[in-house]
Amino acid sequence: MNVLAVIPARYASTRFPGKPLAQIHGKPMIQVVYERVAACPSIDALCVATDDERIIQAVQSFGGQVLMTSDTHRSGTDRIAEAVQTLNGDFDLILNVQGDEPGIRSEDLEALIGIFANEIVDIGTLVTPFTNMEDFQNPDRVKAVLSHSGQALYFTRAAAPFHRGEGDPLSQCYQHVGVYAYRADVLPDLGRLEPSPLELKESLEQLRWLENDYVIHARVIEKAPFGIDTPDDLEKFVSEVH
Repeated sequence: MNVLAVIPARYASTRFPGKPLAQIHGKPMIQVVYERVAACPSIDALCVATDDERIIQAVQSFGGQVLMTSDTHRSGTDRIAEAVQTLNGDFDLILNVQGDEPGIRSEDLEALIGIFANEIVDIGTLVTPFTNMEDFQNPDRVKAVLSHSGQALYFTRAAAPFHRGEGDPLSQCYQHVGVYAYRADVLPDLGRLEPSPLELKESLEQLRWLENDYVIHARVIEKAPFGIDTPDDLEKFVSEVH
């Protein structure tokens, strides 16, 4: 299986403008993410897809591959679809690793790639068990409801599944980790889909795919990689994690 990883990276961010270029021990964040992804032995090719010249210059400065893409894309998936078309390579699987995930681990990406041993899977993603009710009830923590085989039944910002019986209220409660992989022949079709009613209601792109009957499977990993949404997150990552 020939695997391409693409890191979509935007300069504009409401909560953290210029986030991909924020410094982590002397390196821009985009470089830290790039190096983490490059360490995964199952990945055959890697590039950054961006809409900003400053990010292009940063990636070129450390010798990474980077592509300029449109500034009108609605999502990272759309940006990746353009990048794949530009690269025009013979890939079986496309990974989407966000540029604000400096805590991503090789074993997480290997787990993601391993999902596609199941031939019915169109899209793969990762989840991790919830360990406390505060996070479970937080609408910023997206929940994934899974079948016994790991097929995604639904994603939601609500606290789901609702616990009404006995036992551990967090049993079978999973936090979605926003890392994706797509079969190469599926990705172009995803880019042509219009926003769906459930997607617009919950502001979750993956609901568009479920509403259009694509099969999404999730692999459970021990803990979510550290992602950066705000300057406070970055400070915590630098001081406690990296």
